[in-house]
Amino acid sequence: MRDPSLRRSLALFRAFRHEQEDPEGCYALLARDAADQVEAYDGPVKGRTVVDVGGGGGYFTEEFRRRGAHGYLFEPDPRELGPKPPEGSVVADGYLLPLADGVADVCFSSNVLEHVADPQTFLSEMVRVTRPGGLIYVSFTNWLSPWGGHEWAPWHYLGADRARARYRRRTGRAAKHTLGENLFAVHIGPTLRQVRARDDVTVVSARSRYWPFLAQAVARAPGLREFATWNLLLILRRCP
Repeated sequence: MRDPSLRRSLALFRAFRHEQEDPEGCYALLARDAADQVEAYDGPVKGRTVVDVGGGGGYFTEEFRRRGAHGYLFEPDPRELGPKPPEGSVVADGYLLPLADGVADVCFSSNVLEHVADPQTFLSEMVRVTRPGGLIYVSFTNWLSPWGGHEWAPWHYLGADRARARYRRRTGRAAKHTLGENLFAVHIGPTLRQVRARDDVTVVSARSRYWPFLAQAVARAPGLREFATWNLLLILRRCP
């Protein structure tokens, strides 16, 4: 599917709506889409080393491997790996990856940054393990987007505690995410300023990951981007 396009955005939205009952279909589609984005910016991944940081059940790693990459998954939570994680998966914290400097051609992280308490340290570790000239793919759901509260969105606009209480009343179970514990309020403006201030990466692209048109323009509009972007995709290049 062409990226960006209305057809692609609708297909991803439909998949997200059925995430709970069909996680395989949802994340397999998202993995194909993300791998397409990596290859659009950096060429085919075949024969290259791709490090997937926080990749959960391994859908992204498996997709990169299907395309001929040497894909490696590093996930801090064993529960997220699921019953059949990719062979060779490593339980490891994204703050301290058990990798030497500059080993990855591509360092990849999908929807993880909003789940770490220190995004800058997390990004620094991704940069460290990427070779000079290599690509760093980072996407995250910004707090003020309609999906910022994750399973209790969009009621997070009324406050996290109120949103979590409503979720429990409606579903009869506790929410998976708790603000300040495993979900954090990450904003686009401060993140872009911090990334652009770094001297070890250049910003290739900063755009909405899912928006069907004007994907880069919406991320340039201060204020508006915090609500309209939904999910920011950063494509970074490690400096020589």
